[in-house]
Amino acid sequence: MSDRKTLVLVGIVLALLAAATLIGQFLQRHPDRGLNPALVRTFNSRVRAYWLLLSVLAAAFLGGYAVTFGLFGFLSFWALREFITLTPTRLGDHRALFWVFFLFTPLQYFLVSFNQYELFNVLIPVYAFLFIMARVAVAGDYKRYLERTAKIQAGLLICVYSLSYAPALLHLRLGQYNDQWQRVPWEGSTSGLLFFFIVMVQVSDVLQYAWDNLLGRRVIAPTISPNKTWEGLAGGIGSTGLVGMSLWWVTPFQPWVAGLMGMLISAMGFAGGITMSAVKRDRGVKDYGTLVEGHGGVLDRIDSICFAAPVFYHLTRAFYLLPG
Repeated sequence: MSDRKTLVLVGIVLALLAAATLIGQFLQRHPDRGLNPALVRTFNSRVRAYWLLLSVLAAAFLGGYAVTFGLFGFLSFWALREFITLTPTRLGDHRALFWVFFLFTPLQYFLVSFNQYELFNVLIPVYAFLFIMARVAVAGDYKRYLERTAKIQAGLLICVYSLSYAPALLHLRLGQYNDQWQRVPWEGSTSGLLFFFIVMVQVSDVLQYAWDNLLGRRVIAPTISPNKTWEGLAGGIGSTGLVGMSLWWVTPFQPWVAGLMGMLISAMGFAGGITMSAVKRDRGVKDYGTLVEGHGGVLDRIDSICFAAPVFYHLTRAFYLLPG
Protein backbone atom coordinates (compact mmCIF):
# COMPACT_ATOMS: atom_id res chain seq x y z
CA MET A 1 0.00 0.00 0.00
CA SER A 2 2.96 2.34 0.63
CA ASP A 3 5.80 3.24 -1.74
CA ARG A 4 9.38 4.20 -0.93
CA LYS A 5 8.62 7.92 -0.68
CA THR A 6 5.86 7.28 1.84
CA LEU A 7 8.19 5.14 3.93
CA VAL A 8 10.82 7.89 3.82
CA LEU A 9 8.25 10.41 5.05
CA VAL A 10 7.20 8.03 7.84
CA GLY A 11 10.87 7.67 8.80
CA ILE A 12 11.34 11.45 8.91
CA VAL A 13 8.27 11.87 11.13
CA LEU A 14 9.45 9.07 13.43
CA ALA A 15 12.85 10.71 13.75
CA LEU A 16 11.30 14.09 14.56
CA LEU A 17 8.99 12.55 17.14
CA ALA A 18 11.90 10.69 18.72
CA ALA A 19 13.86 13.95 18.93
CA ALA A 20 10.84 15.76 20.40
CA THR A 21 10.43 13.00 22.98
CA LEU A 22 14.06 13.28 24.07
CA ILE A 23 13.84 17.07 24.27
CA GLY A 24 10.63 16.90 26.28
CA GLN A 25 12.05 14.39 28.74
CA PHE A 26 15.20 16.46 29.14
CA LEU A 27 13.21 19.62 29.87
CA GLN A 28 10.99 17.79 32.32
CA ARG A 29 13.97 16.46 34.27
CA HIS A 30 15.73 19.84 34.28
CA PRO A 31 13.13 22.39 35.44
CA ASP A 32 15.97 24.81 36.21
CA ARG A 33 16.15 25.73 32.50
CA GLY A 34 13.67 28.54 33.13
CA LEU A 35 10.82 27.24 30.97
CA ASN A 36 7.24 27.25 32.19
CA PRO A 37 6.57 23.74 33.62
CA ALA A 38 2.99 23.87 32.31
CA LEU A 39 4.27 24.41 28.77
CA VAL A 40 6.66 21.47 29.12
CA ARG A 41 3.84 19.21 30.34
CA THR A 42 1.61 20.32 27.46
CA PHE A 43 4.43 19.70 24.99
CA ASN A 44 5.01 16.18 26.32
CA SER A 45 1.30 15.33 26.27
CA ARG A 46 1.07 16.47 22.65
CA VAL A 47 4.08 14.34 21.72
CA ARG A 48 2.49 11.29 23.36
CA ALA A 49 -0.74 11.92 21.48
CA TYR A 50 1.17 12.19 18.18
CA TRP A 51 2.96 8.91 18.92
CA LEU A 52 -0.40 7.22 19.45
CA LEU A 53 -1.89 8.71 16.29
CA LEU A 54 1.15 7.78 14.18
CA SER A 55 1.27 4.24 15.58
CA VAL A 56 -2.40 3.61 14.82
CA LEU A 57 -2.12 5.13 11.34
CA ALA A 58 1.05 3.16 10.53
CA ALA A 59 -0.64 -0.07 11.65
CA ALA A 60 -3.59 0.71 9.41
CA PHE A 61 -1.31 1.34 6.42
CA LEU A 62 0.47 -1.96 6.99
CA GLY A 63 -2.87 -3.74 7.24
CA GLY A 64 -4.02 -2.46 3.86
CA TYR A 65 -7.03 -0.57 2.56
CA ALA A 66 -9.64 -2.52 4.53
CA VAL A 67 -7.90 -1.86 7.85
CA THR A 68 -7.43 1.82 7.03
CA PHE A 69 -11.09 2.34 6.16
CA GLY A 70 -12.06 0.34 9.25
CA LEU A 71 -9.86 2.55 11.43
CA PHE A 72 -11.38 5.78 10.15
CA GLY A 73 -14.86 4.29 10.48
CA PHE A 74 -14.14 3.46 14.12
CA LEU A 75 -12.80 6.97 14.72
CA SER A 76 -15.96 8.44 13.21
CA PHE A 77 -18.21 6.23 15.33
CA TRP A 78 -16.34 7.07 18.53
CA ALA A 79 -16.13 10.81 17.77
CA LEU A 80 -19.85 10.92 17.00
CA ARG A 81 -20.53 9.12 20.28
CA GLU A 82 -18.49 11.75 22.14
CA PHE A 83 -20.31 14.58 20.36
CA ILE A 84 -23.80 13.21 21.02
CA THR A 85 -22.97 12.29 24.62
CA LEU A 86 -21.84 15.84 25.27
CA THR A 87 -25.12 17.36 24.07
CA PRO A 88 -28.41 16.38 25.77
CA THR A 89 -30.98 14.33 23.87
CA ARG A 90 -34.63 13.51 24.44
CA LEU A 91 -36.43 10.21 24.15
CA GLY A 92 -37.81 11.24 20.77
CA ASP A 93 -34.26 11.44 19.37
CA HIS A 94 -33.14 7.93 20.29
CA ARG A 95 -34.55 6.02 17.34
CA ALA A 96 -33.18 8.57 14.91
CA LEU A 97 -29.79 8.20 16.61
CA PHE A 98 -30.00 4.42 16.23
CA TRP A 99 -30.19 4.79 12.45
CA VAL A 100 -27.47 7.45 12.48
CA PHE A 101 -25.02 5.19 14.30
CA PHE A 102 -25.86 1.81 12.82
CA LEU A 103 -27.00 2.61 9.29
CA PHE A 104 -25.70 5.92 7.95
CA THR A 105 -22.25 5.83 9.59
CA PRO A 106 -21.26 2.34 8.34
CA LEU A 107 -23.01 2.92 5.00
CA GLN A 108 -20.99 6.11 4.43
CA TYR A 109 -17.72 4.21 4.90
CA PHE A 110 -18.97 1.26 2.85
CA LEU A 111 -19.60 3.60 -0.08
CA VAL A 112 -16.26 5.39 0.43
CA SER A 113 -14.38 2.09 0.56
CA PHE A 114 -15.84 1.14 -2.84
CA ASN A 115 -15.18 4.61 -4.25
CA GLN A 116 -18.84 5.36 -4.94
CA TYR A 117 -18.30 9.13 -5.10
CA GLU A 118 -21.70 10.02 -6.53
CA LEU A 119 -23.36 8.29 -3.57
CA PHE A 120 -21.11 9.01 -0.58
CA ASN A 121 -20.90 12.67 -1.60
CA VAL A 122 -24.67 13.12 -1.01
CA LEU A 123 -25.70 10.30 1.35
CA ILE A 124 -25.42 12.28 4.59
CA PRO A 125 -26.09 15.92 3.58
CA VAL A 126 -29.18 14.92 1.59
CA TYR A 127 -30.69 11.57 2.58
CA ALA A 128 -29.52 11.33 6.20
CA PHE A 129 -30.40 14.94 6.99
CA LEU A 130 -33.91 14.57 5.58
CA PHE A 131 -34.36 11.26 7.38
CA ILE A 132 -33.28 12.72 10.74
CA MET A 133 -35.77 15.57 10.54
CA ALA A 134 -38.63 13.27 9.53
CA ARG A 135 -37.81 10.56 12.08
CA VAL A 136 -37.60 12.98 15.01
CA ALA A 137 -40.89 14.57 13.92
CA VAL A 138 -42.61 11.17 13.74
CA ALA A 139 -41.59 10.59 17.37
CA GLY A 140 -44.06 13.36 18.26
CA ASP A 141 -41.80 15.43 20.52
CA TYR A 142 -41.75 18.99 19.22
CA LYS A 143 -39.91 20.68 22.09
CA ARG A 144 -36.69 22.30 20.81
CA TYR A 145 -37.20 20.32 17.59
CA LEU A 146 -34.92 22.47 15.40
CA GLU A 147 -32.18 22.57 18.03
CA ARG A 148 -32.25 18.79 18.52
CA THR A 149 -32.25 17.86 14.85
CA ALA A 150 -29.55 20.44 14.04
CA LYS A 151 -27.33 18.98 16.77
CA ILE A 152 -27.60 15.45 15.37
CA GLN A 153 -27.01 16.70 11.84
CA ALA A 154 -23.95 18.71 12.92
CA GLY A 155 -22.41 15.72 14.65
CA LEU A 156 -23.02 13.46 11.65
CA LEU A 157 -21.66 16.07 9.23
CA ILE A 158 -18.44 16.72 11.17
CA CYS A 159 -17.62 13.36 12.72
CA VAL A 160 -18.66 11.03 9.89
CA TYR A 161 -19.20 12.79 6.57
CA SER A 162 -16.24 15.16 6.74
CA LEU A 163 -13.79 12.67 8.25
CA SER A 164 -14.64 10.03 5.64
CA TYR A 165 -12.99 12.19 2.98
CA ALA A 166 -9.56 11.47 4.50
CA PRO A 167 -9.49 7.73 3.58
CA ALA A 168 -11.35 8.57 0.36
CA LEU A 169 -8.03 10.02 -0.84
CA LEU A 170 -6.74 6.45 -1.20
CA HIS A 171 -9.03 5.77 -4.17
CA LEU A 172 -8.15 8.85 -6.23
CA ARG A 173 -6.45 8.10 -9.55
CA LEU A 174 -4.29 11.18 -9.81
CA GLY A 175 -2.10 12.81 -12.39
CA GLN A 176 0.57 15.46 -12.23
CA TYR A 177 1.47 18.28 -14.58
CA ASN A 178 4.56 18.13 -16.77
CA ASP A 179 6.53 21.09 -18.11
CA GLN A 180 3.91 21.66 -20.82
CA TRP A 181 1.14 21.71 -18.18
CA GLN A 182 -0.27 18.47 -19.47
CA ARG A 183 -1.73 16.07 -16.94
CA VAL A 184 0.16 12.77 -16.95
CA PRO A 185 -0.22 9.75 -14.63
CA TRP A 186 1.32 10.19 -11.20
CA GLU A 187 3.58 7.34 -10.14
CA GLY A 188 3.31 8.03 -6.43
CA SER A 189 1.11 6.40 -3.78
CA THR A 190 -2.15 7.82 -2.47
CA SER A 191 -1.23 6.41 0.94
CA GLY A 192 1.64 8.88 0.88
CA LEU A 193 -0.82 11.65 0.00
CA LEU A 194 -3.03 10.67 2.95
CA PHE A 195 -0.01 10.62 5.25
CA PHE A 196 1.07 14.01 3.90
CA PHE A 197 -2.38 15.37 4.74
CA ILE A 198 -2.33 13.97 8.30
CA VAL A 199 1.20 15.28 8.86
CA MET A 200 0.23 18.75 7.63
CA VAL A 201 -2.72 18.87 10.03
CA GLN A 202 -0.59 17.86 13.01
CA VAL A 203 2.32 20.13 12.03
CA SER A 204 -0.12 23.02 11.73
CA ASP A 205 -1.43 22.41 15.25
CA VAL A 206 2.11 22.38 16.64
CA LEU A 207 3.23 25.47 14.74
CA GLN A 208 0.16 27.51 15.60
CA TYR A 209 0.64 26.58 19.26
CA ALA A 210 4.31 27.58 19.08
CA TRP A 211 3.62 30.92 17.39
CA ASP A 212 0.81 31.64 19.86
CA ASN A 213 3.28 31.27 22.73
CA LEU A 214 6.13 33.10 21.01
CA LEU A 215 4.44 36.11 19.43
CA GLY A 216 0.75 35.88 20.31
CA ARG A 217 -0.75 39.22 21.35
CA ARG A 218 -4.20 39.73 19.81
CA VAL A 219 -6.61 36.97 20.80
CA ILE A 220 -9.09 35.99 18.09
CA ALA A 221 -12.02 34.85 20.23
CA PRO A 222 -11.24 35.29 23.94
CA THR A 223 -14.45 33.69 25.21
CA ILE A 224 -13.97 30.57 23.08
CA SER A 225 -10.23 29.96 22.87
CA PRO A 226 -8.18 32.48 24.89
CA ASN A 227 -4.86 31.05 23.65
CA LYS A 228 -5.46 31.36 19.89
CA THR A 229 -4.13 34.61 18.47
CA TRP A 230 -4.00 36.29 15.07
CA GLU A 231 -0.20 36.19 15.20
CA GLY A 232 -0.26 32.46 15.95
CA LEU A 233 -2.71 31.82 13.13
CA ALA A 234 -0.68 33.79 10.58
CA GLY A 235 2.61 32.25 11.71
CA GLY A 236 1.13 28.75 11.72
CA ILE A 237 -0.36 29.07 8.25
CA GLY A 238 2.85 30.49 6.79
CA SER A 239 5.10 27.94 8.49
CA THR A 240 2.87 25.03 7.49
CA GLY A 241 3.02 26.26 3.91
CA LEU A 242 6.83 26.08 4.03
CA VAL A 243 6.70 22.56 5.45
CA GLY A 244 4.26 21.58 2.71
CA MET A 245 6.64 22.92 0.06
CA SER A 246 9.48 20.87 1.53
CA LEU A 247 7.37 17.69 1.30
CA TRP A 248 6.07 18.20 -2.25
CA TRP A 249 7.94 15.08 -3.43
CA VAL A 250 5.45 12.73 -1.72
CA THR A 251 2.49 14.38 -3.51
CA PRO A 252 1.44 14.95 -7.13
CA PHE A 253 1.70 18.71 -6.53
CA GLN A 254 4.31 21.17 -7.68
CA PRO A 255 6.24 22.68 -4.72
CA TRP A 256 4.24 25.92 -4.76
CA VAL A 257 0.94 24.00 -4.90
CA ALA A 258 2.05 21.79 -2.00
CA GLY A 259 2.79 24.99 -0.08
CA LEU A 260 -0.65 26.41 -0.83
CA MET A 261 -2.26 23.12 0.16
CA GLY A 262 -0.35 23.22 3.43
CA MET A 263 -1.61 26.73 4.10
CA LEU A 264 -5.18 25.72 3.26
CA ILE A 265 -4.99 22.68 5.54
CA SER A 266 -3.66 24.90 8.33
CA ALA A 267 -6.48 27.42 7.93
CA MET A 268 -9.17 24.74 7.85
CA GLY A 269 -7.58 22.98 10.81
CA PHE A 270 -7.80 26.20 12.79
CA ALA A 271 -11.46 26.54 11.79
CA GLY A 272 -12.13 23.01 13.03
CA GLY A 273 -10.36 23.58 16.33
CA ILE A 274 -12.10 26.84 17.19
CA THR A 275 -15.51 25.56 16.04
CA MET A 276 -15.35 22.50 18.25
CA SER A 277 -14.03 24.64 21.11
CA ALA A 278 -17.17 26.76 20.77
CA VAL A 279 -19.28 23.62 21.19
CA LYS A 280 -17.33 22.65 24.32
CA ARG A 281 -17.70 26.12 25.81
CA ASP A 282 -21.43 25.98 25.11
CA ARG A 283 -21.64 22.71 27.03
CA GLY A 284 -19.29 23.87 29.80
CA VAL A 285 -16.65 21.15 29.40
CA LYS A 286 -12.92 21.17 28.70
CA ASP A 287 -12.63 18.03 26.55
CA TYR A 288 -14.91 15.74 24.57
CA GLY A 289 -13.60 12.65 26.35
CA THR A 290 -10.71 11.02 28.19
CA LEU A 291 -9.59 8.31 25.77
CA VAL A 292 -6.26 10.02 24.98
CA GLU A 293 -4.38 10.49 28.24
CA GLY A 294 -3.68 14.13 28.94
CA HIS A 295 -5.24 15.27 25.69
CA GLY A 296 -8.97 14.69 25.83
CA GLY A 297 -11.05 12.43 23.63
CA VAL A 298 -10.89 11.28 20.03
CA LEU A 299 -12.77 14.32 18.75
CA ASP A 300 -10.30 16.63 20.49
CA ARG A 301 -7.54 15.08 18.38
CA ILE A 302 -9.30 14.89 15.00
CA ASP A 303 -11.36 18.11 14.89
CA SER A 304 -8.78 19.75 12.60
CA ILE A 305 -8.74 16.69 10.32
CA CYS A 306 -12.53 16.71 10.06
CA PHE A 307 -12.66 20.27 8.76
CA ALA A 308 -9.66 20.04 6.44
CA ALA A 309 -10.34 16.63 4.85
CA PRO A 310 -13.29 17.42 2.52
CA VAL A 311 -11.70 20.66 1.29
CA PHE A 312 -8.35 18.97 0.58
CA TYR A 313 -10.08 16.03 -1.11
CA HIS A 314 -12.28 18.11 -3.41
CA LEU A 315 -9.50 20.47 -4.51
CA THR A 316 -7.16 17.54 -5.21
CA ARG A 317 -9.91 15.73 -7.11
CA ALA A 318 -10.89 18.83 -9.08
CA PHE A 319 -7.40 19.67 -10.37
CA TYR A 320 -5.43 16.40 -10.32
CA LEU A 321 -7.89 13.57 -11.03
CA LEU A 322 -7.09 11.77 -14.26
CA PRO A 323 -9.97 11.66 -16.74
CA GLY A 324 -11.64 8.37 -17.49
